[in-house]
Amino acid sequence: MKINALLTGRGNNSLKDKNILDVLGHPVLYYPATACKKCNLLNNFYCSSDDDAILSESKNIGYESIKRPIELAAPNAQHIDCIIHALNVMKEKNDFPDILVVALANNVTIKSEWVTDCIKMMKDDMSISAVVPIYEDNDHHPLRAKIIDENGRLQMYDDRVSGNISTNRQDLTPCYFLSHNFWVLNVEKLIHSNGEGQQPWSFMGDNIGYYIIDESIDIHTQSDLLLAEYWIKNNIPLEQKCGGGYSYKVVSSAAAGKAVAA
Repeated sequence: MKINALLTGRGNNSLKDKNILDVLGHPVLYYPATACKKCNLLNNFYCSSDDDAILSESKNIGYESIKRPIELAAPNAQHIDCIIHALNVMKEKNDFPDILVVALANNVTIKSEWVTDCIKMMKDDMSISAVVPIYEDNDHHPLRAKIIDENGRLQMYDDRVSGNISTNRQDLTPCYFLSHNFWVLNVEKLIHSNGEGQQPWSFMGDNIGYYIIDESIDIHTQSDLLLAEYWIKNNIPLEQKCGGGYSYKVVSSAAAGKAVAA
């Protein structure tokens, strides 16, 4: 069974060069890229980007470059399009995988053992269409969500909900959100999904396994960089080798993941 990693990141962002901004002496993308590199279940490593600086930084970590067409790097481009493009490149190289680990370049909250656990989960049951990390966030529960109506007044986001709802988040049914750190995808099921899976990430299919983590930090603002730095300091002590190479060791933390098949 062939298992490849695909690091994805585009250069056209609201926070300029966010994927290669410095965090504790390394570009942001170093952390997801290195976490995947430390997973011994992965065969080959690719980076898809329209940005030469991103491709250069990832190449330094051992990722083969896939230059993404400009139309697949536009703000309205869909993630699935760059994934399919990368899979076609791998196919041309006779390196088409059974499982693809997609790591997002702007999220540092990733550990190699999480990647390993999620891959093992899929290998044990290839009926699973995807395995994804999730985190609980009742602060942003859908029962708390509002819309603005035509009269400029707040209304419930889902007007089908009736009855009393507690204002205490602890009283609400646990609500989980998809983490944008990495996704483990069953390539055969992805190719034949025809966009019929769970929205909005329909390419993940309908038989999705989940892996619970404590939090996920997508970097979109300067303040996110500070949160990322704090998380790294408390979860991933860095060790710099001589000669410009890098490695790290992962230590245990309260944010240990738990894998569950759904």
